[in-house]
Amino acid sequence: MKEQSLLTPYDMNGLKLPNRIIMAPMTRSRAENDNNAPTKDLHVPYYTQRATAGLIISEGSQVSNRGVGYINTAGMHNEAQIAGWKKVTESVHKADGRIFAQLWHVGRISHPDFHDGELPWAPSALNPDTEVFTPEGQKKTVKPKAMSLSDIKITQNEFVQAAKNAIEAGFDGVEIHASNGYLFHQFFNGTSNHRDDNYGGTKENKARFFFEVLDAVKKVVPENRVGVRFNPSLHGIFGMTMDEDTIPTFDYIIERLDKEYDLAYIHLSEPFNDVSDLDYAESNIAERYRPKYKGTIMINAGFDQEKGNKVIDEGNADLVSFAKLYVSNPDLVGRFRDNIPVSDWNEDTFYTPGKKGYTNYEAKTRELIPNK
Repeated sequence: MKEQSLLTPYDMNGLKLPNRIIMAPMTRSRAENDNNAPTKDLHVPYYTQRATAGLIISEGSQVSNRGVGYINTAGMHNEAQIAGWKKVTESVHKADGRIFAQLWHVGRISHPDFHDGELPWAPSALNPDTEVFTPEGQKKTVKPKAMSLSDIKITQNEFVQAAKNAIEAGFDGVEIHASNGYLFHQFFNGTSNHRDDNYGGTKENKARFFFEVLDAVKKVVPENRVGVRFNPSLHGIFGMTMDEDTIPTFDYIIERLDKEYDLAYIHLSEPFNDVSDLDYAESNIAERYRPKYKGTIMINAGFDQEKGNKVIDEGNADLVSFAKLYVSNPDLVGRFRDNIPVSDWNEDTFYTPGKKGYTNYEAKTRELIPNK
């Protein structure tokens, strides 16, 4: 019987992974303390329980207070956060796991409530017309502040410092979150970027900020320990709409990454929602970008065991990241190996306080570190 491709080892540009099942980054809003720091009682067991993944990618961790857009999200920019993450990485490594930190800035998907009344920063002063959950409850977004050249430089430096902090905290690498309608994605997209300077207009200009940050980060983290995440077909959510320049912009970005960089991986998402109005090329992301990128492709969104094995067997991806399945199946690798049915997740506890829906899902296989 042929071994499942998901269960085969993989050399991720020098980092040996025991399997190709990746824990995707997921916001879980459990950093309920004044410092927005990971905690020993919640974050340590949560990530350690899932250490049999080929690689864990942490929840998005904001690079500064300006990068915050959700309540109780752990950051990567103060001493308490570094100390908290260090406990997580030490425990994951002790369990023979590997873990990258996802570095995050939400841009305009935020609210003045998070910024002492100041406006969120974004490429242009365009309201995404969505809602965010603030400390005072659900609120509508506002028109953000268009970033000055000085603001862009400040934010670049924040990503660099957060990358340094991640390495200090013991992470094996970092992933730059350039996806899902957040800051970098806002620069890429014509519906959120109306700039007429070197950071807007052409696809080269819209990608400039991202490449400047990447070039700066790779000076403090080995290039083969840097991953990047994109969602080329994000449409109709997070205040983001596709236009005629969207896919050509991502083609340019990914083709340039292929030619000029030696990254750990690119992490791509298939469409999150109905794509009946999109072209085939826009709704089959792994298949579109496999010929354009020779390095490691990690694919996400809508995959189960069968589909995950299939996308690898077809040669369209090397790794598959799972999100919701990792919420409710800490022993997902063992479940796939033994063909044990997966447990359902409870969406009502995705972002709620405490252990329920976080560290109390039952394991069915022997890999799991015992629940704490």
